[in-house]
Amino acid sequence: MAPHADLRTLDPVVASIVITRMHGLMIYESLFAWDSSLNARPQMAGRHEVSPDGLTHTIGLRDGLRFHDGQPVTSRDVIASLNRWMQRDTVGGKLREYVASLDAVDDRTIALRLNKPASAFVPFALGSAVGMIPIIMRESDARTDAARPVTETIGSGPFRFNRGEWRSGARIVYDRNPDYVPRDEPADGLAGGRQVRVDRVEWLVMPDPATAAAALQTGEIDIWEQPALDLLPTISRNRDIRVERFSGIQNQALLRPNHLYPPFNDPRARMALALATDQDDAMAAGYGDERWWRRCGSFYVCGSANGTEVGSEAYARPNLERARQLLAESGYRGERLVLPTTQEIAPIGRMAEAAAANLRRAGFNVDLQYADWGTVATRQSNRGPVSEGGWNLFVTTASGATMQSPITNIGTNSACERAWVGWPCDAEVERLRTAVVDAPDDAARRAATDALHRRVAETQPYRVLGQFDQPYARRANISAVLNAPVMLFWNVEKN
Repeated sequence: MAPHADLRTLDPVVASIVITRMHGLMIYESLFAWDSSLNARPQMAGRHEVSPDGLTHTIGLRDGLRFHDGQPVTSRDVIASLNRWMQRDTVGGKLREYVASLDAVDDRTIALRLNKPASAFVPFALGSAVGMIPIIMRESDARTDAARPVTETIGSGPFRFNRGEWRSGARIVYDRNPDYVPRDEPADGLAGGRQVRVDRVEWLVMPDPATAAAALQTGEIDIWEQPALDLLPTISRNRDIRVERFSGIQNQALLRPNHLYPPFNDPRARMALALATDQDDAMAAGYGDERWWRRCGSFYVCGSANGTEVGSEAYARPNLERARQLLAESGYRGERLVLPTTQEIAPIGRMAEAAAANLRRAGFNVDLQYADWGTVATRQSNRGPVSEGGWNLFVTTASGATMQSPITNIGTNSACERAWVGWPCDAEVERLRTAVVDAPDDAARRAATDALHRRVAETQPYRVLGQFDQPYARRANISAVLNAPVMLFWNVEKN
């Protein structure tokens, strides 16, 4: 498979980037997992009981769980892993607000006690497939400082990471785990039985789209995870190639400002950012033909169950005059604004260039700085000023599964130092996110989501650049690729 990026960070609890999450799902598991409809189902959990008052969740591990080093998975591993994850992730941070205690009942059972009922939220959170994922590591690894990446790669999942054959910038190798015992149910998204039907998976890093297209057509690779859209007509003419979607929800492109430093610590500058950028320009630059993308004013993904656009009407089209006025009111005087980006992931680089051109017309002094994607992603975590290697803006994309929920959306989490990179801080947004979790029924949840969206449209934690479909391409002898937020390799057959 030719992946969309090289693998640089091995710890999916430290990095939320997709390539690291894909790696994590190869070698680790979580207590629950989302199916193709984003419903949580037991995965490592063999038993899940909720007390009558809704405050205690007792979760027992399923049989046959062993780490790749042969040691059994225990409650100690689960507790240490979840405690570390809850310090890092948007969903985990919200769950942490509800947790009164997390204790071992015995070696294979944990008790999660809440300070108020949130019965549906617990399995949903513990099965999250977005952001930093709640994978279970060995206790010794999970006790690593939450801000420092774990470098060991010993999980309990269906594949083993072949460190000896890993070549940074060239090849990542996974071998089937012969000791893995899958669940009995059919695979459905991330849920169900993770049956591995190939002996080995190789990710061959091919940043040049023409090289990847040629490799797919000759059979050197079986799958191209994110084919360049302008090459789809060429590869689609090959009768041995199929082009398909593996997710039912469109993805979101976004422009993220750094809320820690001027000018974007002022909401007026963030409003100016939104009024200066044109979704048409960004989407056309990144994804070309309009059949692959659409405009959208919802932070929670148009077409999803939470896809309200209430409050965002003023930002539907650019307004440069108003953007310049707000920018001046914010105190911005033309200081250099650093926007790190990459040409390794072509749509991200092209959207960054389009956004920079829009912003310059409104008076922003944007400095585009190019690097490989691993360097850009690492830089995003730098909380320092630009003079110390920090940043002001970046463009990225996120899966629809990540952004469609007020709970999982990494960009609207406004919990200050516990927020995603960019670190927005707004107590009212956080109060309204909690109200969504606490809503007693669907009608109340929709009303809470509308109220939240109005507030988020005022604070502008990031600029939505639009929505897009990202197909994948496979050889015709590859089958049974699952519908999921990211590409998965269990269940896949090669005939």
